[in-house]
Amino acid sequence: MSQWSQVQQLEIKFLEQVDQFYDDNFPMEIRHLLAQWIESQDWEAAANNEAMAMILLQNLIIQVDEQLDRVSQEKNLLLIHNLKRVRKLLQGKYHGNPMHIAVIISNCLREERRILAAASMPVQGPLEKSLQSSVVSERQRNVEHKVSAIKNSAQMTDQDVKYLEDLQEEFDFRYKTIQSLEQNDKNSALIKQEMLALQAMLNTLDYKRKEVLSKIGRVIHEIDVLMSNMLTEELLDWKRRQQIACIGGPLHGGLDQLQNCFTLLAESLFQVRRQLEKLDELLTRLTYDGDPIPVQRPQLLEKVNFLLYNLFRSSFVVERQPCMPTHPQRPMVLKTLIQFTVKLRLLIKLPELNYQIRVKATIDKNVSTVSNRRFVLCGTHVKAMNMDESANGSLSVEFRHLQPKEMKTSAGSKGNEGPHMVTEELHSISFETQVCLYGLTINLEVSIQGRLPGAGEKAFILLQNLSFFNNPPAATLSQLLEVLSWQFSSYVGRGLNSEQLNMLAEKLTGQQVSYNDYQLSWAKFCKEHLPGKSFTFWVWLEAILDLIKKHILPLWIDGYIMGFVSKEKERILLKDKTPGTFLLRFSESNLGGITFTWVDQLENGDVTFHSVEPYNKGRLSALPFADILRDYKVIMADNVPENPLKYLYPDIPKDKAFGKHYSCQPNEVSKPSDGGGKGYVPSVFIPVSKILNDSTEPHSPSDLLPMSPSVYAVLREHLSPTAIETAQTGYSTDAG
Repeated sequence: MSQWSQVQQLEIKFLEQVDQFYDDNFPMEIRHLLAQWIESQDWEAAANNEAMAMILLQNLIIQVDEQLDRVSQEKNLLLIHNLKRVRKLLQGKYHGNPMHIAVIISNCLREERRILAAASMPVQGPLEKSLQSSVVSERQRNVEHKVSAIKNSAQMTDQDVKYLEDLQEEFDFRYKTIQSLEQNDKNSALIKQEMLALQAMLNTLDYKRKEVLSKIGRVIHEIDVLMSNMLTEELLDWKRRQQIACIGGPLHGGLDQLQNCFTLLAESLFQVRRQLEKLDELLTRLTYDGDPIPVQRPQLLEKVNFLLYNLFRSSFVVERQPCMPTHPQRPMVLKTLIQFTVKLRLLIKLPELNYQIRVKATIDKNVSTVSNRRFVLCGTHVKAMNMDESANGSLSVEFRHLQPKEMKTSAGSKGNEGPHMVTEELHSISFETQVCLYGLTINLEVSIQGRLPGAGEKAFILLQNLSFFNNPPAATLSQLLEVLSWQFSSYVGRGLNSEQLNMLAEKLTGQQVSYNDYQLSWAKFCKEHLPGKSFTFWVWLEAILDLIKKHILPLWIDGYIMGFVSKEKERILLKDKTPGTFLLRFSESNLGGITFTWVDQLENGDVTFHSVEPYNKGRLSALPFADILRDYKVIMADNVPENPLKYLYPDIPKDKAFGKHYSCQPNEVSKPSDGGGKGYVPSVFIPVSKILNDSTEPHSPSDLLPMSPSVYAVLREHLSPTAIETAQTGYSTDAG
């Protein structure tokens, strides 16, 4: 089943998450129509290779053309229109930068895998539980309810202001009518009665002015309370979820809901501001002793402007954290002289803002650092916000080609000799803009603060606090293990279960400990070498992630790789199993290595275990791991070679588990006399090991060798098992 087919079977809450990252940059209809073709291409490699990206872009356009021809025959007008639009988009937007579309598609496929993993894995820890409970929280519903109530109150106050204006116009007309009469007419009883009516109208007018000002004051107070408490908490909660997502946690959402709240509040504040302006206009036409407008209006207007300023300042957010196209799965990890992208958004959607709002990106020069190193941003660092960068019509801006570059501090400095990780520099990237609206000028600024971390450093939750990076605090083991599971879920599509996490915990601590009580230092995680090893825990784990991603990803996603299990535990698991039962685990002594161990039974009934030398990325590049498991042969002393691998632990037939991942189905071996294509004998590589009867451990790695089926067939037909063993010795020097 294709990945897209699995996505379509998800529950609605997960489908809503999928919908969030498909927009006009990569329309969902193309993902749907070209699902199998898209999944069969290496978009991640193309994101780092412009020539490959250009070829994939051209092939993508060809695929769209083929779909366009098909739907044209079916006369599907809507789909024809959409496909023409998409084709124009692909040619116009990505022709000059094909790597960008490769990055986008790679990210989408990765996010799909993350959602599929999240849907199949139970909630694993307190961090994720708290995050999931906060996504649709009672506070969020209360915020939306209160914002809607405030909007209604502001609209009702509009009606009161309109009534006040009509009342004042009537008073003004009747007052001017009396003023225009002759003095004799003014002394008449009718006029005196009219004057009493005017006085009553003025009293009503005064009461209505006070009432309107009171209602405006209540609306302003409600907005102030909402912004200071619930809305601020919602925004901080979203930023927290975004930080968690940057280190592999569950997908964060809710920004569209926040935008709706921010927009409604902004509309309400501008509506109140217009009401105060209307009161000022009424004041110029009529005032009197004790008039409340000149006393209360300036204070209310000052408060409205203050709230607007804070609302706009809070609404300017980093929608997508900095990310290198070469490492899209690792947000907030940057290298000097390597481009990164970042997207900003204004959570206030007003027609008046649709014209030029320019944003400038800079590295703050006044942020304290731990060294004398200084950096500048290269690339287009001034851009205008517009609605084209967003699928929902919000004002956004995306910087796609920014580069941090270190400035030379002296003539002899070596600080900028080629790209390197910025791992020791505390910095702040600021994005500044200015909004001028209704005579109100608002300067906006948002910063991305902290050390630009190395690969392992993102496993700890990043905070916008520079001191955090100077001396990272210890983390509880339970939180760290949960984050590590997120890393596997986001990067290779499947998180870690409790047994795998237990093994990692023991490797980190050297003992069985309580997750909640144990505090793990930063140095223990990624600075200190593992006991007896020349590498750290994180380097070991990252090498495994890289191995899974590039060589054994389908097997990992299917859940057939136990992976994290100690040698002692694997023997406990296998000892009572049927001979030929095996499991797959990652090597603890070799970086990025995977091995398999199977159980066998000797003639005297004793159980023995065999493990092969770990396969690393070099060997797996030449031969797929599934094919290795299918074709692996063992030559026991005085026995015919055979495959000892029968059942994947606990009892799954090997071909049932891995059959769909074989590169091709094994064919009957042809003899040399049969001939091959163009006179050649067909050949394949087969891994072979020799194990002596009196040995319970695997033989030297040099006994692993490639052997073609034709050679093997001849050996079986013409030579005895002893002669085969002798012939094998001649191959051992070239074994892989």
